[in-house]
Amino acid sequence: MNYLKEETFNEEMTASMTAHYEQLLLAVGEDAHREGLLKTPERAAKALQFLTSGYEADPETVLRSALFKEEYSEMVLVKDIEIYSMCEHHILPFFGKAHVAYIPNGYIVGLSKIPRVVDIFARRLQVQERLTHEILNCIQDVLQPLGAAIVIEARHMCMMMRGVQKQNSVTTTSAFTGEFRKEETRSEFLDLISSKLH
Repeated sequence: MNYLKEETFNEEMTASMTAHYEQLLLAVGEDAHREGLLKTPERAAKALQFLTSGYEADPETVLRSALFKEEYSEMVLVKDIEIYSMCEHHILPFFGKAHVAYIPNGYIVGLSKIPRVVDIFARRLQVQERLTHEILNCIQDVLQPLGAAIVIEARHMCMMMRGVQKQNSVTTTSAFTGEFRKEETRSEFLDLISSKLH
């Protein structure tokens, strides 16, 4: 039985990147034509296109596609959203979880759209600090909620594999708007993301 996996990539970009990856393999002293590496440049080219596919999507359009008028005005929290991104300083992965909340102000958004927005911003060359604010600002700008909050916890391969080589370090970033700037609301949010309700 043949195995067929359908993926769509920009052919011109793939060809260009494949040639560059082949040159990189040669530059580190590898034989780019040995069996194990024959398809590596093309695979790497396609992988990088996937990992940076967030440049091709508009997160605000994603949110606007599922806005619903609703009188609910308590906190909405989507937590433990997996994040896989690429550090722009070393082009090495960082990965972890995002916890995103907002307090509706007349409108709610389809729950799946929040992780989609997280993915769009994460699938770009990033730093965690900017990623945190981009997600928060997008939700605040589109939903106009009474407040929004985000916490991201991530491990960075640029700190684990090279440099200081600290395998157990975790970087946490956070940002808050509106009602989440109040200690009581922010504390409720932080308690909820650390609790095991499920």
